[in-house]
Amino acid sequence: MLKILIPTIALLLIPSWHHSIHTLMFLSLILILYFSPMNIPTSLTESLTLDNMSIPLLILSTWITMLMLIASYPIKTMKKLPHTFLITCLALLFFLILSFSVNNLLMFYIAFEASLIPTLFLILTWGYQPERLQAGLYSMMYTITASLPLLMGIASIAHQFNSLNMFSLHPTCFLSNPSNLISLVMMAAFMVKMPMYGVHLWLPKAHVEAPVAGSMVLAGVLLKLGSYGLLRMSNIIMSINAAMSNSIMAICMVGGVMTGLTCIRQPDLKALIAYSSVAHMALLTAGAMSNSLWGWEGALAMMLAHGLCSSALFAIANSTYETTQTRSLFLTKGMLSLFPAMTLWWFVLLAANLGAPPSLNLLSEIMLLTSILSISTSLAIPIALTSFMAATYSLILFTSTQHGSLPSFTNPLTMYSYTRTHILMMLHAIPLFLLIMKTSLICLWL
Repeated sequence: MLKILIPTIALLLIPSWHHSIHTLMFLSLILILYFSPMNIPTSLTESLTLDNMSIPLLILSTWITMLMLIASYPIKTMKKLPHTFLITCLALLFFLILSFSVNNLLMFYIAFEASLIPTLFLILTWGYQPERLQAGLYSMMYTITASLPLLMGIASIAHQFNSLNMFSLHPTCFLSNPSNLISLVMMAAFMVKMPMYGVHLWLPKAHVEAPVAGSMVLAGVLLKLGSYGLLRMSNIIMSINAAMSNSIMAICMVGGVMTGLTCIRQPDLKALIAYSSVAHMALLTAGAMSNSLWGWEGALAMMLAHGLCSSALFAIANSTYETTQTRSLFLTKGMLSLFPAMTLWWFVLLAANLGAPPSLNLLSEIMLLTSILSISTSLAIPIALTSFMAATYSLILFTSTQHGSLPSFTNPLTMYSYTRTHILMMLHAIPLFLLIMKTSLICLWL
């Protein structure tokens, strides 16, 4: 693990844009060597442990951070505090690496909360509009308010069992009714971070006001902190999962339908992609709460698929915004007539977003839907509606932006930086479509 932490700290001390991109790509490839065929947790130090669930998320974190730097290259060329931006992104990566690799619940909580600080700094410093202050306040208040009960729950665990090691705690630790209450408030912190429908209002605001790097890391990695915590705790607090699974799954699937309806009538490009993330996280939460093997394995697959696909959609939406200077679907028209190559990328990514083969999204949705239906067949109707509306808003987004007559105010000379955008989309799409050929890397972590 020191092979990962030491280069990250070195990049923080000597910030260099190009060296950071190359180093992060190299670190992503090195982490593949840590996979264990038998999924035996590897203790690197007393506090750091890796297994086949944390390794893919570490790779995702370093990969998305590298892509953030590529997408944010205009910050360097236009000299908008490039060194500060680079240090902020690398500090965020450092906290993410700690979150996914520590085995102590208290250390996980500290890294979990510390990741909010660089994210808030990204939104407030490089955001687009004055509303970024409100977006930052929303995200901070939602996350901190939900996380304080998590700290109380961790303190209760330490008092009762004299251990905070995630790999030594087991389901028999939580069987009494008071523990069920503690378990519920602990899970609530992760569900707000994901976020679950009903406590999701901070996410669209943060996405809309954040710069492209902020949106990419929010969708690509930070939402996965909640999912990761939920899966880790689900392995421990199965009693509360069994007691509350039907209710939470019902809320999630109804929330998926409501979010899909919101996406269909959403005129803002970034807000539409943000709300689609809420719909995907609703499906992930319902699958994780099923307490089934396919549900948990499908949840990890969805985390990786959504991280890559949603990050790519925010990146290409930002390229469109740089051209048209608007995020309105009513004003963004006719991109096909100017840049057909970008239209191809839009089509590929939106097809993956709705779960078309051979994307990793298809595998994850099959596993999650099967696990949900194995618990309750009455959820078939909201599942069908959610899937239908995912296809509907994806097609609406594609036809609205790519077809139609070109607006007279569009200046084609300010359009996409072709090379950078193509490289960015390709580095998102390659793992998204190739990982389905090697599913053992992400589905056999239990």
